[in-house]
Amino acid sequence: MSPAPLILASGSQRRRELLTAMAVRFEVITADVRELDEETSPDLAPIALARENARLKARAVAALHPGRWILGADTVVALDEHLLGKPPSLAQAKQFLRALSGRTHEVITGCALISPNGETESFHAISLVTFRVLSDEIIERYLAAVHVLDKAGAYALQENGEWIIARVEGSRTNVIGLPTEALTSVFKKRGLL
Repeated sequence: MSPAPLILASGSQRRRELLTAMAVRFEVITADVRELDEETSPDLAPIALARENARLKARAVAALHPGRWILGADTVVALDEHLLGKPPSLAQAKQFLRALSGRTHEVITGCALISPNGETESFHAISLVTFRVLSDEIIERYLAAVHVLDKAGAYALQENGEWIIARVEGSRTNVIGLPTEALTSVFKKRGLL
């Protein structure tokens, strides 16, 4: 059996689920890449950071698997140009949710698709997410119900998101981890769908 036409350079279960829902044949191969963040790259705007991290992931896997289609992706949460990454603790997660309470922030997913001949197509999507005003009780309830330490911004739209999110403008799948609308267009153009 021939290999899947696409390698997803991400260990994210959410990205796997989104690609599966798109009916794309793929396999997952992750590379050990040190991602850039606000501290290591303070001069990069959130969009540039997401796109560069996606490119780093894709290039690392492409170096080990030349001649294949590779998709790298990175999602960042930006509140007033300040990045809210994956919280290292529940205490930090509470701080993130308090900061997001009653406010609108950007969720940016950068994507890098490397073709079998090594050309890279980079793109991104931005969604605006508005949070409800959150009481301490709602924050505690949410953190008890959802594992947030592996999620940028300390939340997941697809896991009890209705408790904390008032509305999403733009791609909902982008907030989950991949802008499937943009990917569908790119994949069709490239013959992957």
